[in-house]
Order: sequence, then C-alpha cells, then structure tokens
Amino acid sequence: MLIRNYAGLNATQLAAIEGELGGQRGLQDVISWGVNEASGATSPRVVAEVVVQDEYTHDAIVPWRDSLVLVYDTT
Repeated sequence: MLIRNYAGLNATQLAAIEGELGGQRGLQDVISWGVNEASGATSPRVVAEVVVQDEYTHDAIVPWRDSLVLVYDTT
C-alpha cells in the first residue's frame, strides 16, 4: 500500500501509521481492521463515506484517531 502524507505528519507518526496499515491490500482488509480497532479509534461504521470518482474508481473515507481521516483510493 502506498501511503501519502497529506496531513504533514512527522516521520515518527508516519512510521506508526505505515506499521499499522501497511499490510492492508484491499477494502476487505480495511473493514476487518476497522471493526477490530479499539473503541473510539475508528467510526463504528468504519467507512464513513464513499466518493465516486468514475464508474471504476471510488474513495473510501475512514475517520481515524487524533482527528485524522484516512482516504483509500479504490479501483
């Protein structure tokens, strides 16, 4: 998974995110991870919104801890 740092996180914060999320390969991995996160770390719905870019590409919006939002570009 390619992680882009649009939030301006420092190297330590980014390494922690890469360590936790780097093994995700598809949306099913994201859902499974989110459901098993500690209470309050993700939204209970996991994916808060899906933004349709075109018929093949969608962005899945996942609220996360520390007021961060993860955006998964799915094709």
